[in-house]
Amino acid sequence: MKVLWANQALTTSGWQRNVRIEIDETGRIAAIQADSAASSDATSKTDILLPAISNLHSHAFQRSMAGLTERRGPDPRDTFWTWRQLMFRFLDQLTPDHVEAIAAFVQMEMLEAGYANNTEFHYLHHRPGGHLYDNIAEMAERIAAATEITGIGLTLLPVHYQYGGCDKRPLGPGQIRFGNDPDQFTKLYEESVRAIKNLPADTVMGVAPHSLRAVGREDLLATSLLSKDGPIHMHLAEQLAEVDEVRESWGKRPTEWLLENADVNANWCLIHCTQMEEHETLALAKTGAVAGLCPITESSLGDGIFDGVRYLNAGGVIGVGSDSNIRISLSEELRTLEYSQRLRDNSRAALATEEKSTARRIYDAAAKGGAQAAGRDSGRIEVGALADLMALDGSAVDLIGRTGDTILDTYIFAGDDRMVRDVWSAGRHVVTEGRHIAHDAITNRYRKVMEQLKEAV
Repeated sequence: MKVLWANQALTTSGWQRNVRIEIDETGRIAAIQADSAASSDATSKTDILLPAISNLHSHAFQRSMAGLTERRGPDPRDTFWTWRQLMFRFLDQLTPDHVEAIAAFVQMEMLEAGYANNTEFHYLHHRPGGHLYDNIAEMAERIAAATEITGIGLTLLPVHYQYGGCDKRPLGPGQIRFGNDPDQFTKLYEESVRAIKNLPADTVMGVAPHSLRAVGREDLLATSLLSKDGPIHMHLAEQLAEVDEVRESWGKRPTEWLLENADVNANWCLIHCTQMEEHETLALAKTGAVAGLCPITESSLGDGIFDGVRYLNAGGVIGVGSDSNIRISLSEELRTLEYSQRLRDNSRAALATEEKSTARRIYDAAAKGGAQAAGRDSGRIEVGALADLMALDGSAVDLIGRTGDTILDTYIFAGDDRMVRDVWSAGRHVVTEGRHIAHDAITNRYRKVMEQLKEAV
């Protein structure tokens, strides 16, 4: 039994003082006692304890591209689509060894930023040219191997990616490494289940039809059924050109078509949703599905601004993810989400309510929605929940004297991830004093990969 003690902790009963938490051998919270004297059997003592958030959307390999796409080519207008071509060219250099090292580094950065779980939207499956590895799930095994190194929780989402567009055109260079027909994808999915079988019991398996552009309408529903009761994730309504293509080919806007043709429910997580109209926003909110928001990446790629005010006020569920991983920062994702609403509406405290401050409402929503999207029994400090926990450093200059919700407001709007002191994933204490327990080894391995890739860029 591990014992934690915190000066302040945000539990499902609200903020509590002098909190003693027991974690059992399965990584779950066994007991919570407030107003407790600091006990001598505590294995960790912290200032401020929060439920840790699950990162609901990541493409790990893209971390190695950070900083490489900020120059404009001959096209007079750089867009998501020109960025995507650069990504396709870059990924052809990546080997399984590279992917494992990159994934471990990404997961380490997530943990040091305060995330306890990585939901990996995994679509880099095959060799350059689309040729299969001897083990079709080779790359999934590398994600699993990285997870063993870092100790982060993992929700693995093998991605079904078949076509280059709604007209079913073939996949192009680079992109072809993602491709599978339905039968081959079923085999990939089954082998990916085997790839994670030796990971801890909190590991989750889901599935991800990539998008309405990349999976035919006749295959989308069959793909979603592979996960049974597991998470189902899909990109939706990210770009104007995507909306136009789906509407022209399928007769409906992406969100309209999906809601009319699929049983979208709480198992679903729709990523981005930055190009929805008011009626779509309200309709999606009613389904109980998670809107998976990636504000840093959406800003980087010019996706647009999610209608967070309307969606949350309609009872919609949200979570956040680091997506392209060009910058892995939980506090910045949450801050950017709020600031985007303010910039659009010329307002302040856009996502606050009379009951909750801005940061408290966003943090609560992201913790709940991230856990739901990951299929993970976490996102709260409560007996029986997984011990996904994050501790802030109460001695940080900006946090001195702060209590209650003002802690979260200060952390998100005045601070940054340097305030993160400790992180536990299902009770595994993997970040101490702000550093991952294997920080140096993981970083050194990543450095070697970047040296190998420098000629490729």
